[in-house]
This record gives sequence, C-alpha cells and structure tokens, in this order.
Amino acid sequence: MPTRRKFTSQLAGMAALTATPFRYAHSQSIQLAKILVGFPPGGPTDTVARRLAEKMRGGYANTVVVENKPGAAMQISISTLKDSAPDGSTLLLSPTAPFSVYPFTYRKLPYVAEDVAPVSSICSFAFGFAVGPAVPLSVRGIKDYIAWCKANPGNANFGSPAAGSTPHLLGILLSKLSSTELTHVGYRGDAPGLQDLMGGQVSAYSSTVGSFLPHLKSGRLRLIAVSGTDRNAFVPDVPTYREQGYAITATESFGLFLPGKTSQDIVRRAAAYVQPILAQGEMIAALGDVGMTAKSSTPQDLTDLIKADTEEWRRLIKVVGFTAES
Repeated sequence: MPTRRKFTSQLAGMAALTATPFRYAHSQSIQLAKILVGFPPGGPTDTVARRLAEKMRGGYANTVVVENKPGAAMQISISTLKDSAPDGSTLLLSPTAPFSVYPFTYRKLPYVAEDVAPVSSICSFAFGFAVGPAVPLSVRGIKDYIAWCKANPGNANFGSPAAGSTPHLLGILLSKLSSTELTHVGYRGDAPGLQDLMGGQVSAYSSTVGSFLPHLKSGRLRLIAVSGTDRNAFVPDVPTYREQGYAITATESFGLFLPGKTSQDIVRRAAAYVQPILAQGEMIAALGDVGMTAKSSTPQDLTDLIKADTEEWRRLIKVVGFTAES
C-alpha cells in the first residue's frame, strides 16, 4: 500500500526565504495572476486557493484571483493551464492524483505530466471512511462494518466523490483485503455523496478527512477509519486502517503548478514566494480548518513525489485489478 514520501522541512534558511518574495515582487511585472481550481466555489480546495491568493496579492502580482474550472475530474482546469501563457500569470492548485493516479483510472486524458511544471507542495492530507444512519450504531470500526456487510450483502456499498478517484481506489482495496464485495457508488463531488450518506441512501463513504470534519458533531455520520501510518491530528480518536488490520496507509498532497513550458527561472521565483507563506501561522490554521497540513517543497521535490507516486499507483492498480472506465 502506498505511503506518501514526506518532504524535508523548509525551515532551514527560512529567514532568507522570507525576504525573497519582496525582492522578486520588484523584479517582475505581473499585473493580474489567477489560480485555477478544478472544483466549485466553497469547497476545501477553493478555500485554500483563496487564502493563498490573498497572501500572494500585492507581491507575486498586483492582483491575484481564483478562477474555478470544475468538471471532468479536473481535466478542464488542467487543460486550461496547459494552454495558458508560460509567463507566471496562470497557476493551478491541484491534488497530485490527476498526475499520479488518473493515468491508470481513465482511458484517455487531455494532458500528460510534462504539460505542467511543479512549483511547490502546498499541503498534505489523509483519507477517511465513514458510515451513516443506514448502518447500525453498533458498527464502530472497520471490522464491524465488514461483518455487517457480510451479513447484509444487499447494503454492502460505499460512495466516493468520483469513479477512479483515490477514495474510490481505497474502497476497492478495502474490499479486496477484507474479501468482501463492496459495491461502489460514484458521485460528482463530495456534496451530493455526503448528502446521500447522511440521508441513508448509501451505507458508507470514502473521501478526505477534511470532507467529513464539518459533519462529525451532528452525529449524522461516524468516521470509523483514517489512512496514514499514524492517527490523524484532526481526528485523533479515530483509529487508522492499519490499527484495525488493513494495510491502507495512503496520504496525498496538493501542489501548485505552472504551465509546462514555463522557464525554470519563473518556476523558482514562484516557489520562493510561496514557501514562506506556508510557514505563516495564519496559513497553517486555515489549512487545518479543512483537515490539511501545510507543507512546502522545492519544485524538484514535488516532481520526484509525483514520479514516485505514479510508480506506486501503477503497482497498486494491478493489485486491485481496476479497469479504467472512461
């Protein structure tokens, strides 16, 4: 099961980096920059992008705005970046999955990894598995859920925000590791999926930990497992898959990207601007609100992470026997 390679801390030399953005701000002439987001307004990714834009405004460019390009599993937003001028004015905030996972879960994509230039990791996050009111309150963990599914095969199902997404694949892995047939129900994003989970239309749901956080206090869903090698800081009382006997330890990252043809000088300048922003307490707190841990990197570190993840998912797809559907 994949584990995400951890970036080395960028704190060393941070004092020098903190001064860097202001020097670069005077050496470039970007009037308007936009951060593309492949999700609708209001979600965690959109929230992170808007906080990042606020911090970059007036320095990286005179004006920095967020432009939402939802749909087609981020293919629209990535294609927009691919076709944008490589002058530093158009960036993309994206999970790494479209470059490391989707090449194996979609038959055809309108982009390849070389169409984007990695700038910096923004944050890392884990995945969770939750059950709703369709599942008895006696089900408190993954083993309870699997036992219930085997006793109630007609209700043995789970949803995810998209077919072929990382949460979908983790659900398939759970199905395989537990020798239990779990029917997948794919949605177009978390909003309708979580609504069905809390309404009892679907028994369980696999997604990011941050997607579940706003709903935990209501009691309408119960988070029964998290991915990662250790418990998640945002839900420390929830055991990991591994603690419960299932080797599911995947985490993922969000990264900032420029068009693939962007010069390395512009890429390095963008990275030097973003890195100290992610060390600020306000940004760390904002990311924490949506279940994400701030984590910067060099452009090369992010490139290496995507390459390593691609090879691990290549192996994993073969293990789970997933066949691309579209």
